[in-house]
Formats: sequence, structure tokens, C-alpha cells
Amino acid sequence: MTAREPLLLAGIRAAIIDLDGTMVDTAPDFHVAINRMRGELSLAPLDIDTIKNFVGKGTENLMRRVLAVDYGANEVEDHFDAALSAYQRHYHAINGEYSSIYPEVHEGLEALRGKGLRLACVTNKPVAFALPLLEKTGLRPFFEVVYGGDSLPKKKPDPEPLLQVCADFGLSPVQVVAIGDSSNDARAARAAGCRVLTVPYGYNHGQAIQEVDSDGIVSSLLEASNLISV
Repeated sequence: MTAREPLLLAGIRAAIIDLDGTMVDTAPDFHVAINRMRGELSLAPLDIDTIKNFVGKGTENLMRRVLAVDYGANEVEDHFDAALSAYQRHYHAINGEYSSIYPEVHEGLEALRGKGLRLACVTNKPVAFALPLLEKTGLRPFFEVVYGGDSLPKKKPDPEPLLQVCADFGLSPVQVVAIGDSSNDARAARAAGCRVLTVPYGYNHGQAIQEVDSDGIVSSLLEASNLISV
């Protein structure tokens, strides 16, 4: 099953929204931090499109994908700790400096909140990076709950973070919609029993968003809000 033309979603009381590739274009931050790390390891820089294809399954996976450009599996593990440490240091130094908010994100969040929806941000980005980024972009006040990829034992595409939000809000999954840019978001939502909308402008591991099973593709968070009723 693949995404279809989005339909009105009724009975929705909360939205769980992804961060990278959904609300904020963070690929330029990844690009800078990764290439500074690669410079320390005497590796050639990577172009931003290559890096975009590696984003979305957590920092550890990102580092292994970046190292696998140059090393075999065993060598990747040999260099992993040094690469992760350097990357985290560089990312912390520039977090949010090269990023930009996607169009109609603020407007969409305002509209969702105006309908009385409770909002949570669930991302696979480490929470120590996610919270400062949300603060820097002015998005933090919209969200009652923020979970990073290291906040709980499992991360997306596992349903655990979404089910935790449902428990936090005291809602059944059918009353909650997830909005994201990748198969991670859709798979987590389907497994949790939530509805799911996808945006077409994010990263999705280099795959077409039309191939992802969702309740529809929306051009922005504002369009998503127009399709949701409580």
C-alpha cells in the first residue's frame, strides 16, 4: 500500500511531528559537521545530497553510513568511536546555524494548536541536539512533549516513542496523527495504530515518498492542519 490523495482525518486529538526534514531543513548542519569530522579523519568531503540519503535513522546509523563510503564493515567499527565523538563535537558547535525552517511550519503549528490539538515532537535526533534546535528556531513552545532518539529504549521506526506520547496524553492511537517525511515515521505510526501524513520535501533515505504507506502526502504542515478535525 502506498500514499494516496489525503482525506479528512476526523476524531484527531493530538499530532506527533518529526523534526529533521519535516519542520527544519537540517541537512546543511549535517553537511558541515560531517565534513569537519571527515577532515579530522583525513577523509574527503561528501556532497550534501549524499548526506541527505543517510539521514533519518539516528546518529549511530548516520556515522556508519558516512564511514562506509570509505571503509569496509570491520574498518567502520574501528573508526566509529572517533568519528562519532568528532561529529558530536562539531554538530554541537553549529547546531541550527545552517538550518532553516520549512515554509508554513509556524502557520501549521499555530493552526493545529488553534484546533485544540496537543502537540509532541518525536525525532531520532539525540534529544541534546533536538531541544536546542527547537529553541533556536522558536518551535519549542508549541510542544508539550519532546522525545529524541535516545530518550527511550527504542526509536522510530519502532512504535515505542509514539505509543509513549499516546500514554502521556491519555489518548488512544487512533486519536493521534503522526506527520513526517520518511518511512521511519510511517512505519512507526502504522505499528502504533496512529494515522500518518507525509511531506514530500524531506529526506526519506533517498526513496520517493510516494512509495511510503501513509494516509496521504501533504505539501506542508498548514495543509495537514486543514485535513484534520477533532
